[in-house]
Amino acid sequence: MPEPADPNPPPPVSPVPDPAPEPMTRSTSSGLPSNVAAALACIPLIGGIIFLILEKRDAFVRFYAMQSILFGAAWILINIACAILTGLFSHVPVIAFILVTLLSLLCWLIYVALFVLMVVSMVKALNSQRWEMPYIGPMASKQIGQI
Repeated sequence: MPEPADPNPPPPVSPVPDPAPEPMTRSTSSGLPSNVAAALACIPLIGGIIFLILEKRDAFVRFYAMQSILFGAAWILINIACAILTGLFSHVPVIAFILVTLLSLLCWLIYVALFVLMVVSMVKALNSQRWEMPYIGPMASKQIGQI
């Protein structure tokens, strides 16, 4: 005898949807994905020089490399200016300790701000977003356009 049909059949199974496609990443001259190469190029001065020399095609990586070179140069100039001012203020009679302490605090705050800018730039590069640092980014765009 045939069995009676189940009055509560199981719900139909829907097919599993395909996973979302990963974002396309271009390969650079170095063989790295474009976003990784751009993030490594964000290492001030050294990373920028290396990737500006290695990368000939990818404008995204070249922009971050040029921005890194200009940022590294600015960081060095700020470091030199802080050292000179600290040296000069250390010879001011009577209030040298106060001036040097305040200047040292100001310089360290500037260094922290520069480090934060570098980290933000790396994160934006890893997310494949073009981000121009204030003042330095437009100069980097102009330089890359001229090369």
